[in-house]
Amino acid sequence: MSTSQEELQKTPLHALHLELGARMVPFAGYSMPVQYPAGLMAEHLHTRTSAGLFDVSHMGQLRLVGPQAAAALESLMPVDVIDLAPGRQRYGLLLTDEGTIIDDLMFVNRGADLFVIVNGACKAGDLQHMQDRIGARCQVIPLPDRGLLALQGPKAVDALERLVPGVEKLVFMTGAAFDWKGADLFVTRSGYTGEDGFEISVPAAQAEALARALLDQPEVKPVGLGARNSLRLEAGLCLYGNDIDTTTTPVEAALTWAIQKVRRTGGARAGGFPGAAEVLAQLDGTEPLARKRVGLVAGERVPVREHTELHAVQGAGSQALRVGEVTSGLLGPSINQPIAMGYVPPQLAVVGTRIDAMVRGKAVPMQVSAMPFVPNRYHRGPAA
Repeated sequence: MSTSQEELQKTPLHALHLELGARMVPFAGYSMPVQYPAGLMAEHLHTRTSAGLFDVSHMGQLRLVGPQAAAALESLMPVDVIDLAPGRQRYGLLLTDEGTIIDDLMFVNRGADLFVIVNGACKAGDLQHMQDRIGARCQVIPLPDRGLLALQGPKAVDALERLVPGVEKLVFMTGAAFDWKGADLFVTRSGYTGEDGFEISVPAAQAEALARALLDQPEVKPVGLGARNSLRLEAGLCLYGNDIDTTTTPVEAALTWAIQKVRRTGGARAGGFPGAAEVLAQLDGTEPLARKRVGLVAGERVPVREHTELHAVQGAGSQALRVGEVTSGLLGPSINQPIAMGYVPPQLAVVGTRIDAMVRGKAVPMQVSAMPFVPNRYHRGPAA
């Protein structure tokens, strides 16, 4: 059921979006900017070459507090939480008891607490899940009075360090507290575009002022959800609800890099998370996979959208055989080629394999590709 405009929540930047001429759409229960007058293509390319400012205040922010917080969160995910050093950030996956994905999230060890960011459409369910499962072991404290800004692109650091000196010392997947005109910020050097950049948690009351100050910097332009989607797809990053959900396991989704050795079979803290038997069996190869997420590049300039059927290439006169479905797809602005992600049987997941996407009854040739489609440019610090 669609949400009426009257029921949509507004982020702290809502008035600014309207002032900037954004086209607003319903998203995760919020009124959000899908694009500004410059358009998706210009916003996308500007982020790749300079710095784009995104309002991601619809995301859920929360704190886990208490001496058992790390162990408690680790009990919900196949991820090493206990050994994460203060100031470090990590990607995590909340799992069902069947080993499928409830949500993907980011968390930071801030010393006194764990700071967690979850997807906007999932935040109410995630919060309830955590309160039900680990609320007796630690405090689960939502932070609805904070906004979240993402500043992404190769010149993001130039713009942000003018306002918040010291952020330039952060490296990819680290975070620290800062002050801006009396507003307490928590800044991580991370994001969802494949570029260098930052995510900035800011009190809601100061979010618009900070956004205006960032937009006053010569490198920065506003960017909407449309370009955020095309940037993350080029970076080979999953979108919850499209590429991963409660029907997919981390192994099927090719997210095994997020499962550290200590949580795998033979590790010091192996298993102990929901669905561990299923996930570890898939990881060990003792339970075969039925499908696997892959990247796809089209051989023709025909955009291949989500839910497009994928067919195995058959000989002349053979009946088409459906083998999977596209979960995300569009024309990649940076590479000027149609790209997609989808699920196919493991034997068809080998890079270079030809698969046909059926677009309006026509077979569009696609090739399984390594991801990311555009090289990541995260700032990892000086080379060792």
